[in-house]
Amino acid sequence: MAAKKSVPVIDMEDSASLPEKLVRACEELGCFRLMNHGIPMSLMSEMKAVVRCLLDLPLEMKLRNSNPHEPSKGYTPPNLASPFFDSLSLYDMASPNAVEHFCAQMNASPHQREIINKYTNALRQLVQLLGSKLLEGLRLTGDLFQEGICQLKMNKYNYGPETVGQTGAVLHSDAGLFTILHDDENVNGLEAVDNATGELISVDPVPGTLVVNVGDVGKVWSNGRFCNVKHRVQCYKPTVRITIALFVLPPKDEKVAVLPELVDSKHPPLYAPFDFEHYRKLRISTDSPTGEALEFFRSDQDLVK
Repeated sequence: MAAKKSVPVIDMEDSASLPEKLVRACEELGCFRLMNHGIPMSLMSEMKAVVRCLLDLPLEMKLRNSNPHEPSKGYTPPNLASPFFDSLSLYDMASPNAVEHFCAQMNASPHQREIINKYTNALRQLVQLLGSKLLEGLRLTGDLFQEGICQLKMNKYNYGPETVGQTGAVLHSDAGLFTILHDDENVNGLEAVDNATGELISVDPVPGTLVVNVGDVGKVWSNGRFCNVKHRVQCYKPTVRITIALFVLPPKDEKVAVLPELVDSKHPPLYAPFDFEHYRKLRISTDSPTGEALEFFRSDQDLVK
């Protein structure tokens, strides 16, 4: 019997081979786990407890996090598509003002504010380290990730006996550069698609680790080298599942484009530059949850046809 395939686990303390391992994982599956990432397990547990408390607040409190002009940047209530899922959003996590505004919206206690600030600071440092090591693995230098937007989404799947076997989040790719997921170490449910075979791989939880998913912009940015992993969430057992996802998005005022250093005579740019917010809306209007809308921006359309 063939061994069950699993996502790679990358040790961030393995400094000698870290850049190459990161790039390989992004190219082959677009999904991997990070261990020894620098965020203490105690802080991860404390943040998970804070998130659980906030998501257990009454609906009228959570609605204070709403953004009527841009719903994706605020509270997501249970809806017809996901009747047992809701989510709070801290948009632009790298901004101290944004963190303070979120804490005020949620009427967070001094202790909760302290944990949120420590956790977001640690995550911000991890984003910068991960970005620099990925660039190093591509034989490049720079600080591209420091200019982008970091959106923190705090998610609650409120599963009951009737939801076992149902889908908590439909098959999709993430729109941005990368997602760093603090999953639930007690409740599995995340499944990723093996790009080579099309098979679903269960992304089993490993305490103290984080999952990284490559998004659509990551595929464009790498000129098609990285895989924008398709994934979904299934209900495995009737209990609450709490996750915290950090979406690393491109800078607001810049076009999404292939890194020029990855373009040469043998590797022409596969995508024309585009506006990220326009792309996000196009994903919705064309019903393209797994990144199909990227084809609208292919710069080698003749080859595609």
